Parts: sequence; C-alpha cells; structure tokens
Amino acid sequence: MKKLAIKKDAVCMACLGCVRACSEAFYKEFSIEKSCIQIVQKNDKVKPMICVQCGKCARVCEAGAITQNTNGVYMINKKLCTGCGKCKEACPFGVIVKNTDTPVASKCIACGICVKSCPAEILEIYEK
Repeated sequence: MKKLAIKKDAVCMACLGCVRACSEAFYKEFSIEKSCIQIVQKNDKVKPMICVQCGKCARVCEAGAITQNTNGVYMINKKLCTGCGKCKEACPFGVIVKNTDTPVASKCIACGICVKSCPAEILEIYEK
C-alpha cells in the first residue's frame, strides 16, 4: 500500500511549498483552498494535514466515483464524480478539495510532488 506520511519528530516550517506544489499540479495555480495537503496549527505546532487513505470518502460516494487502486490509494474518477461534495464532508482531515469553481472533487493520490517540494524533508512516500 502506497502512503504519504509525515516523518516522526519532523518540524514543519510552514513554508507552504507542499501546498503550492499540490495546487499547481492539480489546478495550475497556487491556491491554498485547492491543495490536497493543508498546513494547520495543532497543539502549538504547525504540521501538514495529509490524506491517510482511510476510505471514508469512498464509503459516502453515492456515484461510486472513489475507488481504491492496487497500491491502496483512493482515487476519484472525474467522469463519475457528480460534484456533490459528500466526500469532502466525510473527510476527517479536511483534505478533499471541492470548491464552487471546480465541477468535481480532488484528493491526494500519493504522487509525491509535495515530498519533493518540502525543503525540510518532513514528508515521505512509502510502501506499507
């Protein structure tokens, strides 16, 4: 199973490099709201909020647009997505993107572009 993870005891600089890389990869523009990775403040620490591939989004998708691939990554089929936003509501981490100006939802596909863009090297892609 392919997973995006935050390295143990890693310190995020909140530079937004990962956020920029993700939104530009999906939407060709820098937009915090359109990034599938978010930087949040939690317990006096800044940390990335990432998709852990839990599948809650897939379970609420009435169109069957979200399925798990052979690597264990949940993917959204843009042709099947109705844009209802139920997956965004169900995401416990708030990292599914569905904006009013986008017809379908998007989510982390563990592509690793955020990993490559992090100057602090706190993110990693690994096989579980």
